[in-house]
Amino acid sequence: MKKLLQKRIIIPLLALTVFFSGTAFKSDFFEIAKQIEIFTTLFKELNMNYVDETNPGDLMDTAIKGMLEDLDPYTNYYNEQDVEAARINNAGDYTGIGANVLTLKDRLVIVEPYKGYAADKAGLKAGDEIIKVDNVVVADFKDDAGNLLQGGAGTSVNVTYMRQGKTETATIQREAVDIHAVPHYSLISENIGYVVLRKFNEKASAETIRAVRDLKNQGAKKLILDLRGNPGGLLREAVNITNIFVPKNQLVVTTKSKVKKYNKTYYTKKEPLDTEIPLVVLIDGASASSSEIVAGALQDLDRAVVIGARSFGKGLVQRPKKLTYGTQMKITISRYYTPSGRCIQALDYWNRDEQGKATRVKQENYNAFKTKKGRTVYDGGGVQPDLELEETELSTITKAILNEQLIFKYATDYYYNNTVANLETFKLGDSDFSNFKAFLNANNFNFETKTEKAFADALSVAKEEALKSEIDSEYNQLISTLNNYKNKAIDKNKSQLLSLLSDEIVKRYFYREGLYSYYVANNFEIQKGVEILKNPSNYLSYLD
Repeated sequence: MKKLLQKRIIIPLLALTVFFSGTAFKSDFFEIAKQIEIFTTLFKELNMNYVDETNPGDLMDTAIKGMLEDLDPYTNYYNEQDVEAARINNAGDYTGIGANVLTLKDRLVIVEPYKGYAADKAGLKAGDEIIKVDNVVVADFKDDAGNLLQGGAGTSVNVTYMRQGKTETATIQREAVDIHAVPHYSLISENIGYVVLRKFNEKASAETIRAVRDLKNQGAKKLILDLRGNPGGLLREAVNITNIFVPKNQLVVTTKSKVKKYNKTYYTKKEPLDTEIPLVVLIDGASASSSEIVAGALQDLDRAVVIGARSFGKGLVQRPKKLTYGTQMKITISRYYTPSGRCIQALDYWNRDEQGKATRVKQENYNAFKTKKGRTVYDGGGVQPDLELEETELSTITKAILNEQLIFKYATDYYYNNTVANLETFKLGDSDFSNFKAFLNANNFNFETKTEKAFADALSVAKEEALKSEIDSEYNQLISTLNNYKNKAIDKNKSQLLSLLSDEIVKRYFYREGLYSYYVANNFEIQKGVEILKNPSNYLSYLD
């Protein structure tokens, strides 16, 4: 505890040194020194004199998080474990149990075991809830319980988990795990290649180049690059991947900051692999950061047809800064701009609403820019596809169902109650959708629309003004109408929900490798991309 206290107290003092050494802060020299001195004095007095025992580490964590909350969600403090997790994410390899794990308050949920790795070999399945790691009860562990599963290659960890209401145990032997940036590529017709890029780690461009070369050797003369669900990563890898398809010395992205040394322009540095091959890029609302740099640059340069749904809209750049005792801070240092000059940042974290939430840039405030050939594109709300597909945009009710993990939970139940032997013949039908709706009811699914909340607020005001009795019947009618809408909304989104259910269920039986094979045969966005590429005049019409 004493060592921890020393660590926490020294942070403000070292931060003071860092601030003083930066020329960007010299104009605020006195104010920064004053505020840090106030904080250090307060922290010391609080820990020495508070009526109950305090935990200096917990207090400092709360103070740091409170300070950063007023900024954007990408400016974060990383303890030693977080730093290692970030290194793993960027490097694409780590030592562990080989599974995607969700950390909840009282359990660790296996989201996806990686085929052939430790968790899979030990028999763990998606949906298993780990409640105990060795002798540590997850619910009693105050830090990130996911760290309990990490360890050196060859070491073992014993886990106790719940599966379908039963308690099970397993011993998992940890091993090195290689996470591919490109988990799948294949020739999906006689001359169309398909490449999935999942993340922008240090291997991203090398794996993408290898995939494109291999596909061309197999006969690919057209390509689909799938960036859906890709949260981004290393900016330099976004430049390198763009470089595969555009000439050397082409501007890809510009970063602008209040600190002059962070103002940079990034150009392609290598000879491209292919500047002529027709290219379709798939994006959705979960395509962010580096994914948007690639999609935005290829769109601005009229090098690819972008299809799907508007991307996430993250136009901010972060840089890690080393702190003391192996900790780090990731700080938003600049905004990035595509070759046409647009910043696609969607949320304004510096002008929040009355509830303290970041405001979204309104469409009427978007600014127009021109691509290389003179097509109009816009800033302010992510990358807008050249062809927007209604099926790709998640509806409000679909998002609510996903947020409550009900797609995931239904897939778990489905797996233990059904047999799927053949991927090629698997298909969910009307009866499955009826079962899913019954599952939603059994799990008390309900969501509050913005309209419903506004009505509730209005009723509250009516009570204060003694008008409730006057509007009760009309209010109840409105609520009844909204409930009918919500029931119909589930049916209206049947195809989207069945698609998400199918994807999750396929992974349970055939892993992610099987999911990509299923995509090629059944995914609407991929089929639309193939349709565009098979018609050269249609393809070119999007780029003129």
